Amino acid sequence: MSQPAITFAISDLAREFGITPRTIRFWEDQGILSPEREGSKRVFTRRDRARLKMALRGKRLGLSLAEIKDLIGMYASTEDETPQLQECLRIMSKRREALEQQREDIEAMLGEIAQFELQCQQELNRRAAS
Repeated sequence: MSQPAITFAISDLAREFGITPRTIRFWEDQGILSPEREGSKRVFTRRDRARLKMALRGKRLGLSLAEIKDLIGMYASTEDETPQLQECLRIMSKRREALEQQREDIEAMLGEIAQFELQCQQELNRRAAS
């Protein structure tokens, strides 16, 4: 005798992940989630929950919607996850490079701000001494 599948309502997932039902509907519209329907009610499976979790993680990491969809879509297509893991590493490496460049840009801007602040303070000190 098989056990009934564990399912979730949209409000369950929204509460669990700290997001709004509208966000879940967005991911559904994007094809990331495909809940079953019982009348007008959405019924999400464990698979939907896992896909939502991956989508939200991808969003936190700054991945594009296309990258998120590609990564999630790859896991549905095969038993051997080696290509998915390699692609995941490629995408993460690309994202890391972008973030490191942003950090360098921010450090350079902070240096310029510090220099400008110093010049302004020196000018104020000069004026106060006059």
